[in-house]
Amino acid sequence: MSKNPTSEIGNPLPAIAPKQEQILQGAIRVFLKEGYARTSMDRVSAEAGVSKQTIYTHFQDKEGLFKALIERLTLACFQSIFCTEKLHGEPAILLRQVAEIYLTKVADNPDYLALLRLIITESQNFPELAKLYTQTVVQRGRQMLSQYFASHPELGIIDPEAMAQIFFGSLVSYVIVQEVLYGKELMFLSRDRLLDSLMNVVMSQSLNREIYLSR
Repeated sequence: MSKNPTSEIGNPLPAIAPKQEQILQGAIRVFLKEGYARTSMDRVSAEAGVSKQTIYTHFQDKEGLFKALIERLTLACFQSIFCTEKLHGEPAILLRQVAEIYLTKVADNPDYLALLRLIITESQNFPELAKLYTQTVVQRGRQMLSQYFASHPELGIIDPEAMAQIFFGSLVSYVIVQEVLYGKELMFLSRDRLLDSLMNVVMSQSLNREIYLSR
């Protein structure tokens, strides 16, 4: 699938062929209902209304189809955040926007949450699926944030990669705990409280650095 770079958050998804979209829509329903191990190309073929050969032509095999599904749902959730090579903007505004888009597009997307549950459930028997998700979503997000932090020395972040892990990892763990592990019922924490504290952690680094250097 092609990825057309864009610099504006909220831009539409890169276009894919109608037949690919038809296959992915059928695959979503089958994978989320049956799980990865029990999903067959015959079942996807029947659900999508295409031949198995058509699926193989576009996606090669089941793993390729699942990878395309992860990437498509990722782009649907994060749009330009994961379609661009770099993040640009004022830190106090952009970082909050990135976090809010992640939480709303993921936590409010039942298909994405179902996919996340599937990956967690299947991770022991199919570790390659968990690795695929980590590479497609977590690693990509951390790399982008790390590059952004490194390009803004005024933030005073000593270790951009570690801070990117803290920032993005906090969002991922929040979604898992609140939405997958029933944290909403047992230990509810509002998104605004999380984001306020997360932004304070990032933005306070420059102040801490100034205090340290003034000693």
